[in-house]
Amino acid sequence: MDKALASSTQVLPVVTAELFSIPLDNNQYLIYAPLRKAAFVGNLSMVNTLADLKEGSSLCNDDLDPSFLEFLRQLEILDAGPELKPITTFRGDPEPTMVTLFLTTACNLRCTYCYAAAGDTPTKFMPRATARRGIDFVARNAVKKQVSHFEISYHGGGEPTVNWHVMEDSLRYARDKARELGLEVHASSATNGVLNDKQIDWIIANLNGVSLSFDGLPSVHDRHRLTILGQGSSQQVTQTISRFDQAGFRYGIRVTVTADQIPFLADSIEYICSHFHPQRIQVEPSYQLGRWKEAVSAETNQFIEMFREAQVRAHKWNKEIFYSAARVGLLTNHFCGITQDSFALSPDGNVSACYEVFSEDNPWASVFFYGKPVPQEPGYTFDLHKLTHLRQQSIQHREYCQGCFAKWHCAGDCYHKNLSVNGTLEFAGSERCHITRELTKDQILTKIAQAGGLFWHEEPSNDQATTTTGKEMLL
Repeated sequence: MDKALASSTQVLPVVTAELFSIPLDNNQYLIYAPLRKAAFVGNLSMVNTLADLKEGSSLCNDDLDPSFLEFLRQLEILDAGPELKPITTFRGDPEPTMVTLFLTTACNLRCTYCYAAAGDTPTKFMPRATARRGIDFVARNAVKKQVSHFEISYHGGGEPTVNWHVMEDSLRYARDKARELGLEVHASSATNGVLNDKQIDWIIANLNGVSLSFDGLPSVHDRHRLTILGQGSSQQVTQTISRFDQAGFRYGIRVTVTADQIPFLADSIEYICSHFHPQRIQVEPSYQLGRWKEAVSAETNQFIEMFREAQVRAHKWNKEIFYSAARVGLLTNHFCGITQDSFALSPDGNVSACYEVFSEDNPWASVFFYGKPVPQEPGYTFDLHKLTHLRQQSIQHREYCQGCFAKWHCAGDCYHKNLSVNGTLEFAGSERCHITRELTKDQILTKIAQAGGLFWHEEPSNDQATTTTGKEMLL
């Protein structure tokens, strides 16, 4: 057999990974296999070779560099077993073991960028009976599923602690119910941090953690996070954070960045890191919703560059900052709970899948509200047609996202924000997509640098198909 015939009969390597090539500077490319947790920086020739192998072009083994092929095999990009896609799905009536209680639409602040426009809408307070019904439901589900605990999260279109008596009563009731059933209760809350000493003491003694809104430098915070009287709230918030630190209490800080405050982001992060001890710092551009609907967008290249500088500052204090849709350490088909039967109760007792759609008056309430209490009975009735639509917003159903290297990390980002931006049920991208891709790319390059600078490869874990409920946003 002559050499040409032998080469033509050889079996070529097979690409066994979903691959993406991401242009970098200096004619280099980030070659990324998300489901293999593998990446390296290569040149155009490497990109073309992989493309030819994937397309089954007229290559022969004599055209290929054996050392490069062996490198790709070690990364499981060539000649490996099938990839495990991180997909979980939900069917039938939901059986949640976590309830989010939207305790009130009232608020003790008038933040300029409030997505909920708290204080501008009719005030509602959740009754005790509504909270107790929701607790009973998730507690029964915990018993049915034979899990050790159920969870309560306090959230809403206002400040949860404004409905203080129901907050206290509901957790006391939940603990009594848990003891009765041999379960535990995990409780957390979102808060603006404007609390009195009694409330701070109670939170430290009773909650497992909170997500606290604080924008960093007092001058930055006070520009937009105002009291009802129009005064800055930073002094009260920093007192609350200091009390949490003194008690060793777990909390995360949520920093919201408006377009006018982007230049101060790095200084704000350094201020937080040098004065306080949060377990997590989340940074998000302000949403063009509610009172901020007509404001200038902060979803810009300037935000990306300043986020990068803020990350450098945070590292000096051994801290990380996070943006919700850039999470390279997570492989999932879910961004949050809306595709996973999230169970959140409005003050009126109806069931929403979204933390931002807390009221039946929301423009997208018909999409996100999928359940209501059964009259004269303890449970809830669910609209499975609506629930099916929400479940299908997971990333494997998003045609627009299929060519994006960040899809298994961001999982399509926030559906409510997408609807608000595009005004249509069919996702067509947003400015947040660019931020997500850039910051995810940064995280991949950091992984390569931390692994020695040549490549990154982790063995997939057994629980690779990870789910997220939105609780990750809190703590």
